[in-house]
Amino acid sequence: MTVTLAPPAPVRTGRASLDDLHARARAARRMVIDMAASPTGCHLGGSLSVLDILIAALDRANAGDGTEVVLSKGHAAAGLYAALHVSGILAEDPVPRYGAADGHFTGHPGAAVPGVRFPTGSLGHGVPYALGWALGRRMAGRGGLAIAVAGDGELQEGLIWESCQVAAAQKVGNLVLVVDRNGGQNDGAVDAISPLPRLADRFATFGFDTLEVDGHDLAALRDALAPARDGADRPLAVIARTVKGKGVRPVEGKPSAHYVTIDAARAAVWKELVR
Repeated sequence: MTVTLAPPAPVRTGRASLDDLHARARAARRMVIDMAASPTGCHLGGSLSVLDILIAALDRANAGDGTEVVLSKGHAAAGLYAALHVSGILAEDPVPRYGAADGHFTGHPGAAVPGVRFPTGSLGHGVPYALGWALGRRMAGRGGLAIAVAGDGELQEGLIWESCQVAAAQKVGNLVLVVDRNGGQNDGAVDAISPLPRLADRFATFGFDTLEVDGHDLAALRDALAPARDGADRPLAVIARTVKGKGVRPVEGKPSAHYVTIDAARAAVWKELVR
Protein backbone atom coordinates (compact mmCIF):
# COMPACT_ATOMS: atom_id res chain seq x y z
CA MET A 1 0.00 0.00 0.00
CA THR A 2 1.31 3.44 -0.86
CA VAL A 3 0.76 6.15 1.71
CA THR A 4 0.87 9.76 0.51
CA LEU A 5 2.00 12.14 3.20
CA ALA A 6 0.70 15.68 3.32
CA PRO A 7 3.41 18.32 2.91
CA PRO A 8 4.56 20.01 6.11
CA ALA A 9 2.54 23.04 7.13
CA PRO A 10 4.11 26.29 5.95
CA VAL A 11 5.96 28.24 8.59
CA ARG A 12 4.62 31.76 9.01
CA THR A 13 7.55 33.95 9.94
CA GLY A 14 5.88 37.35 10.50
CA ARG A 15 6.12 40.55 8.48
CA ALA A 16 9.42 41.68 7.00
CA SER A 17 11.01 45.09 6.65
CA LEU A 18 10.99 46.83 3.28
CA ASP A 19 14.75 46.26 2.97
CA ASP A 20 14.18 42.55 3.55
CA LEU A 21 11.49 42.47 0.86
CA HIS A 22 13.88 44.05 -1.65
CA ALA A 23 16.55 41.50 -0.73
CA ARG A 24 14.04 38.69 -1.17
CA ALA A 25 13.04 40.00 -4.60
CA ARG A 26 16.67 40.11 -5.78
CA ALA A 27 17.36 36.60 -4.49
CA ALA A 28 14.17 35.25 -6.06
CA ARG A 29 15.01 36.78 -9.46
CA ARG A 30 18.36 35.00 -9.46
CA MET A 31 16.61 31.72 -8.61
CA VAL A 32 14.16 32.14 -11.49
CA ILE A 33 17.08 32.70 -13.86
CA ASP A 34 18.65 29.48 -12.58
CA MET A 35 15.37 27.65 -13.26
CA ALA A 36 15.42 29.03 -16.82
CA ALA A 37 18.82 27.32 -17.10
CA SER A 38 17.34 23.95 -16.12
CA PRO A 39 16.82 21.30 -18.83
CA THR A 40 13.15 22.29 -19.12
CA GLY A 41 13.53 26.05 -18.98
CA CYS A 42 10.66 28.08 -17.52
CA HIS A 43 8.15 30.87 -18.10
CA LEU A 44 10.80 33.51 -17.44
CA GLY A 45 9.06 36.74 -18.49
CA GLY A 46 5.88 36.26 -16.48
CA SER A 47 7.73 34.83 -13.49
CA LEU A 48 9.91 37.95 -13.30
CA SER A 49 7.01 40.36 -13.83
CA VAL A 50 4.94 38.83 -11.02
CA LEU A 51 7.74 38.37 -8.48
CA ASP A 52 7.36 41.63 -6.56
CA ILE A 53 3.60 41.08 -6.31
CA LEU A 54 4.17 37.60 -4.89
CA ILE A 55 6.85 38.79 -2.46
CA ALA A 56 4.48 41.44 -1.08
CA ALA A 57 1.46 39.10 -1.02
CA LEU A 58 3.33 36.30 0.76
CA ASP A 59 4.63 38.80 3.29
CA ARG A 60 1.01 39.78 3.92
CA ALA A 61 0.13 36.10 4.38
CA ASN A 62 2.98 35.77 6.87
CA ALA A 63 0.97 38.00 9.21
CA GLY A 64 -0.72 34.77 10.28
CA ASP A 65 -4.33 35.97 10.12
CA GLY A 66 -5.48 33.29 7.70
CA THR A 67 -4.60 35.16 4.52
CA GLU A 68 -3.94 32.86 1.55
CA VAL A 69 -2.26 33.65 -1.77
CA VAL A 70 -3.41 31.89 -4.96
CA LEU A 71 -1.28 32.23 -8.09
CA SER A 72 -3.96 31.98 -10.75
CA LYS A 73 -1.43 32.41 -13.61
CA GLY A 74 0.05 29.07 -12.63
CA HIS A 75 2.50 28.97 -15.53
CA ALA A 76 4.61 31.43 -13.50
CA ALA A 77 5.35 28.58 -11.09
CA ALA A 78 9.09 29.29 -11.14
CA GLY A 79 8.38 32.73 -9.71
CA LEU A 80 6.06 31.28 -7.09
CA TYR A 81 8.55 28.63 -5.94
CA ALA A 82 11.31 31.23 -5.66
CA ALA A 83 9.05 33.65 -3.78
CA LEU A 84 7.89 30.93 -1.37
CA HIS A 85 11.49 29.93 -0.65
CA VAL A 86 12.87 33.41 0.00
CA SER A 87 9.80 34.20 2.13
CA GLY A 88 10.60 31.31 4.47
CA ILE A 89 7.45 29.36 3.62
CA LEU A 90 9.11 26.71 1.44
CA ALA A 91 12.17 25.26 3.16
CA GLU A 92 13.54 23.33 0.18
CA ASP A 93 15.45 25.21 -2.50
CA PRO A 94 13.39 24.50 -5.65
CA VAL A 95 16.20 25.21 -8.12
CA PRO A 96 18.06 21.86 -8.14
CA ARG A 97 14.91 19.83 -8.83
CA TYR A 98 12.85 22.28 -10.88
CA GLY A 99 11.19 20.42 -13.73
CA ALA A 100 12.51 17.00 -12.65
CA ALA A 101 10.20 14.21 -13.76
CA ASP A 102 10.13 12.63 -10.30
CA GLY A 103 9.84 15.87 -8.38
CA HIS A 104 7.04 18.21 -7.33
CA PHE A 105 8.49 21.49 -8.63
CA THR A 106 6.56 21.16 -11.86
CA GLY A 107 5.85 23.77 -14.51
CA HIS A 108 2.52 24.49 -12.85
CA PRO A 109 2.20 24.47 -9.06
CA GLY A 110 0.65 21.48 -7.30
CA ALA A 111 -0.59 21.01 -3.75
CA ALA A 112 2.44 18.85 -2.84
CA VAL A 113 4.45 22.06 -2.54
CA PRO A 114 4.25 23.65 0.93
CA GLY A 115 2.53 27.02 0.62
CA VAL A 116 0.45 26.00 -2.42
CA ARG A 117 -3.07 25.41 -1.16
CA PHE A 118 -4.69 25.29 -4.62
CA PRO A 119 -3.01 23.76 -7.69
CA THR A 120 -3.33 26.02 -10.73
CA GLY A 121 -2.42 25.90 -14.36
CA SER A 122 -5.60 26.06 -16.38
CA LEU A 123 -6.01 29.80 -16.67
CA GLY A 124 -8.89 31.48 -14.86
CA HIS A 125 -9.32 28.87 -12.15
CA GLY A 126 -7.33 30.49 -9.37
CA VAL A 127 -9.68 33.43 -8.97
CA PRO A 128 -12.74 31.31 -8.11
CA TYR A 129 -10.55 29.23 -5.77
CA ALA A 130 -9.62 32.41 -3.94
CA LEU A 131 -13.22 33.58 -3.94
CA GLY A 132 -14.26 30.33 -2.27
CA TRP A 133 -11.54 30.74 0.36
CA ALA A 134 -12.58 34.33 1.08
CA LEU A 135 -16.26 33.46 1.27
CA GLY A 136 -15.58 30.48 3.54
CA ARG A 137 -13.51 32.60 5.94
CA ARG A 138 -16.22 35.22 6.09
CA MET A 139 -19.01 32.69 6.66
CA ALA A 140 -16.97 31.12 9.48
CA GLY A 141 -16.53 34.53 11.09
CA ARG A 142 -12.77 34.37 10.61
CA GLY A 143 -10.42 37.03 9.29
CA GLY A 144 -7.78 37.09 6.60
CA LEU A 145 -7.73 37.88 2.93
CA ALA A 146 -7.78 35.72 -0.15
CA ILE A 147 -5.27 37.27 -2.56
CA ALA A 148 -5.62 36.00 -6.13
CA VAL A 149 -2.83 36.93 -8.54
CA ALA A 150 -3.90 36.80 -12.19
CA GLY A 151 -2.28 37.83 -15.45
CA ASP A 152 -3.78 40.47 -17.73
CA GLY A 153 -3.90 38.02 -20.63
CA GLU A 154 -5.63 35.60 -18.29
CA LEU A 155 -8.52 38.07 -17.96
CA GLN A 156 -9.70 36.76 -21.34
CA GLU A 157 -11.05 33.78 -19.41
CA GLY A 158 -14.77 34.20 -18.78
CA LEU A 159 -14.61 32.29 -15.50
CA ILE A 160 -12.79 35.22 -13.95
CA TRP A 161 -15.61 37.63 -14.72
CA GLU A 162 -18.23 35.13 -13.53
CA SER A 163 -16.32 34.98 -10.24
CA CYS A 164 -16.13 38.77 -10.05
CA GLN A 165 -19.89 38.97 -10.49
CA VAL A 166 -20.45 36.53 -7.61
CA ALA A 167 -17.86 38.25 -5.41
CA ALA A 168 -19.59 41.60 -5.79
CA ALA A 169 -23.10 40.17 -5.38
CA GLN A 170 -22.13 38.35 -2.18
CA LYS A 171 -20.17 41.37 -0.92
CA VAL A 172 -16.96 39.37 -0.44
CA GLY A 173 -14.86 42.30 0.71
CA ASN A 174 -11.93 40.13 1.85
CA LEU A 175 -11.20 39.02 -1.75
CA VAL A 176 -8.30 40.89 -3.35
CA LEU A 177 -7.58 40.29 -7.03
CA VAL A 178 -4.16 41.54 -8.12
CA VAL A 179 -3.66 41.79 -11.88
CA ASP A 180 -0.09 41.41 -13.15
CA ARG A 181 -0.50 43.98 -15.96
CA ASN A 182 2.64 43.12 -17.96
CA GLY A 183 0.93 43.58 -21.32
CA GLY A 184 2.06 40.24 -22.72
CA GLN A 185 0.73 36.75 -23.19
CA ASN A 186 1.79 33.55 -24.92
CA ASP A 187 1.05 34.72 -28.45
CA GLY A 188 2.09 38.36 -28.23
CA ALA A 189 0.89 41.65 -26.80
CA VAL A 190 -2.43 41.72 -24.96
CA ASP A 191 -3.35 44.95 -26.75
CA ALA A 192 -2.93 43.23 -30.13
CA ILE A 193 -5.04 40.21 -29.16
CA SER A 194 -7.80 41.36 -26.81
CA PRO A 195 -7.20 44.85 -25.38
CA LEU A 196 -8.29 45.81 -21.86
CA PRO A 197 -8.99 49.56 -21.98
CA ARG A 198 -10.08 51.30 -18.77
CA LEU A 199 -9.46 48.11 -16.81
CA ALA A 200 -9.97 49.71 -13.39
CA ASP A 201 -13.30 51.14 -14.58
CA ARG A 202 -14.31 47.68 -15.74
CA PHE A 203 -13.70 46.22 -12.27
CA ALA A 204 -15.51 49.17 -10.67
CA THR A 205 -18.50 48.46 -12.88
CA PHE A 206 -18.49 44.91 -11.55
CA GLY A 207 -18.74 46.30 -8.00
CA PHE A 208 -15.06 46.26 -6.97
CA ASP A 209 -13.02 48.87 -5.18
CA THR A 210 -9.96 49.54 -7.32
CA LEU A 211 -6.34 50.62 -6.96
CA GLU A 212 -3.64 51.10 -9.58
CA VAL A 213 -0.01 50.72 -8.48
CA ASP A 214 3.48 50.21 -9.85
CA GLY A 215 3.74 46.43 -9.63
CA HIS A 216 7.48 46.63 -8.89
CA ASP A 217 7.10 49.15 -6.03
CA LEU A 218 7.20 46.90 -2.98
CA ALA A 219 6.19 49.69 -0.62
CA ALA A 220 3.11 50.50 -2.70
CA LEU A 221 2.19 46.84 -3.00
CA ARG A 222 2.61 46.32 0.73
CA ASP A 223 0.37 49.31 1.48
CA ALA A 224 -2.27 48.10 -0.99
CA LEU A 225 -2.44 44.67 0.65
CA ALA A 226 -2.12 45.77 4.28
CA PRO A 227 -5.75 46.50 5.28
CA ALA A 228 -7.62 43.62 6.91
CA ARG A 229 -10.85 44.57 5.07
CA ASP A 230 -12.93 42.91 7.80
CA GLY A 231 -15.81 45.33 7.32
CA ALA A 232 -15.47 45.83 3.57
CA ASP A 233 -18.46 44.84 1.47
CA ARG A 234 -16.80 45.31 -1.93
CA PRO A 235 -13.93 43.13 -3.19
CA LEU A 236 -10.74 44.90 -4.22
CA ALA A 237 -8.99 44.82 -7.61
CA VAL A 238 -5.36 45.98 -7.65
CA ILE A 239 -4.08 46.75 -11.14
CA ALA A 240 -0.32 46.30 -10.85
CA ARG A 241 1.60 47.71 -13.82
CA THR A 242 4.60 45.49 -14.46
CA VAL A 243 7.31 44.76 -17.03
CA LYS A 244 7.69 41.32 -18.53
CA GLY A 245 11.18 40.05 -17.68
CA LYS A 246 11.67 42.74 -15.02
CA GLY A 247 15.19 42.82 -13.62
CA VAL A 248 16.99 41.27 -16.60
CA ARG A 249 17.55 44.09 -19.09
CA PRO A 250 18.23 41.91 -22.17
CA VAL A 251 14.69 40.49 -21.96
CA GLU A 252 12.68 43.28 -20.30
CA GLY A 253 9.49 44.01 -22.23
CA LYS A 254 10.19 41.41 -24.90
CA PRO A 255 7.37 39.00 -25.85
CA SER A 256 10.05 36.39 -26.65
CA ALA A 257 10.81 36.22 -22.93
CA HIS A 258 7.54 34.37 -22.32
CA TYR A 259 9.24 30.96 -22.16
CA VAL A 260 13.00 30.70 -22.07
CA THR A 261 15.66 28.01 -21.86
CA ILE A 262 19.22 29.28 -21.42
CA ASP A 263 22.62 27.80 -20.67
CA ALA A 264 24.56 28.16 -17.42
CA ALA A 265 26.94 30.77 -18.84
CA ARG A 266 24.10 33.07 -19.87
CA ALA A 267 22.42 32.52 -16.51
CA ALA A 268 25.57 33.65 -14.73
CA VAL A 269 25.67 36.86 -16.79
CA TRP A 270 21.99 37.61 -16.26
CA LYS A 271 22.21 37.03 -12.50
CA GLU A 272 24.94 39.68 -12.33
CA LEU A 273 22.46 42.16 -13.86
CA VAL A 274 19.94 41.74 -11.04
CA ARG A 275 20.10 44.68 -8.63
